[in-house]
Amino acid sequence: MATTPFSGLQTAMSRSCIPSSQRSNVMAFSGKSMVGSWNKLASVCHVSSVQPFQRVFTSSTIKFERIVTKAMSDSSQKSLVSGLPIDLKGKRAFIAGVADDNGYGWTIAKALAAAGAQILVGTWVPALNIFESSLRRGKFDESRVLPDGSLMEITKVYPLDAVFDNPEDVPEDIKTNKRYAGSSKWTVQEVAESVKEDFGTIDILVHSLANGPEVTKPLLETSRNGYLAALSASSYSYVSLLKHFLPIMNPGGSSISLTYIASEKIIPGYGGGMSSAKAALESDTRVLAFEAGRKRKIRVNTISAGPLRSRAAKAIGFIDMMIDYSIANAPLQKELSADEVGNSAAFLASPLASAITGTVLYVDNGLNAMGVGVDSPVFKDLDIPKDQH
Repeated sequence: MATTPFSGLQTAMSRSCIPSSQRSNVMAFSGKSMVGSWNKLASVCHVSSVQPFQRVFTSSTIKFERIVTKAMSDSSQKSLVSGLPIDLKGKRAFIAGVADDNGYGWTIAKALAAAGAQILVGTWVPALNIFESSLRRGKFDESRVLPDGSLMEITKVYPLDAVFDNPEDVPEDIKTNKRYAGSSKWTVQEVAESVKEDFGTIDILVHSLANGPEVTKPLLETSRNGYLAALSASSYSYVSLLKHFLPIMNPGGSSISLTYIASEKIIPGYGGGMSSAKAALESDTRVLAFEAGRKRKIRVNTISAGPLRSRAAKAIGFIDMMIDYSIANAPLQKELSADEVGNSAAFLASPLASAITGTVLYVDNGLNAMGVGVDSPVFKDLDIPKDQH
């Protein structure tokens, strides 16, 4: 079973979701509110014209401004950047699980690029041609825009199927599958070797992969094969990636994965062993933090992200309900932006998080902290503050 890009409710369908050229988000450019501060920043890609922008997301009556990751100014810039910038210039990141411009993997890549990192991505083999074609044809250009107005550059796209560690693991039916025709060196071991041959080392490894072929089935109806497939694609794939990439990671580097609150709380409808896979991923994060930290001084963390209205998540069928539930019950009553998860990943990958490892970082507007759903009728007589905007 092949892995697919990780997004939305942190599960993946058996097929990759490739976007159209349409975007649901509205991007508004402004030349007034932040011109002064933005002019102090040098473009990561050395583009002279800098335009600030803000993105407005709407859900029902909820609106909020996107948080912008600021890259460190160029060394030649005389004026200092205000605040505490994230500086990843000179760093190289490999993000596994990017096949469209709509999920968490993409926005993590953007945030890392905005902070100055060089971007390499691993794309599920059957989705590779469409993804690369969309990049070449400019279909992703609108969503490639960085805070300084330049476009995110992806230095190289590697075919990847993280279910298979090495060529010997690939079954004959996959080898002869026409969806894999024309691609080579796409097992985890081979991709790590190719990156080493092409670039020598990396500093940041991101696992944005998950797949649960029986995700819509309750756990009691999940087959052994479906359960083990979910663990293989969604949790062991991270162990394998770190195992093979660790030798080429520079000391002081960072490895990040994505998890979901179903690892510790009951989420009806999130089945097929996916909740078990996320629990395993979080446990592995702690063990890997110790082992990778002692071996290579690599930090290992995972982000527990809230629900995202992505194309992959919509295929599950109840993503809209989960987002509405989150808005109604989370301490922060707003729809989560993928960029907020991307910015959190940039922080974890940066020197600002140099003492943070083995951690589950919740980026979900605080929903994880709630013990009850305050939108329940049983609380109708309580004076519970609600967002009036």
